[in-house]
Amino acid sequence: MFNMAAPLLHRAVPLLRLSLRLHRPAAPLFTLPFFSSKESSRSDETVSHADKNATVLSSKDPANHSRWDDPDFQKWKKREEDILRDIEPITSLTKEILHSDRYMDGERLTVEDEKAVVEKLLVYHPHSEDKIGCGLDCIMVDRHPQFQNSRCLFVVRTDGGWIDFSYQKCLRAYVRVKYPSHADRFIREHFKRSS
Repeated sequence: MFNMAAPLLHRAVPLLRLSLRLHRPAAPLFTLPFFSSKESSRSDETVSHADKNATVLSSKDPANHSRWDDPDFQKWKKREEDILRDIEPITSLTKEILHSDRYMDGERLTVEDEKAVVEKLLVYHPHSEDKIGCGLDCIMVDRHPQFQNSRCLFVVRTDGGWIDFSYQKCLRAYVRVKYPSHADRFIREHFKRSS
């Protein structure tokens, strides 16, 4: 019984951490007696049982080192929200294109979707000129040749050749161009791997 429950508990721990991060109390719910400098100066013999309980249930923040009080951290969180709001539409569209049944494997994107992908993604790819080559005929969705379980976007060239491109590389490059002072941190915190 315990062997079967252990993997489930391990999966729940990250969710619990996420839940705790999302629901930050303004002050800690309790502090332990050894964190409180006022109580630690008194000897244990002179502290009554009621005083010890009051110390444990105190709502004081002994260190008061909350990151939310730091103006630099607040500025970072504001900028992070701005970047997420900026890239969310094209990120959502790309995920919908790749992960829904909207397009079959090998199908060309509609004119509207292709325009959005080219203007908001492909032009920012670090090797976009190499990807486009002799000219862009269209953008299509298909299975990756090496990773058959993954669908990706492909540039179809005017000569009939086609090559895949990573929309995440495009987004990372876009963030680096538009938000240079916050790009490294944003990419580190929001993308699987940097490139």
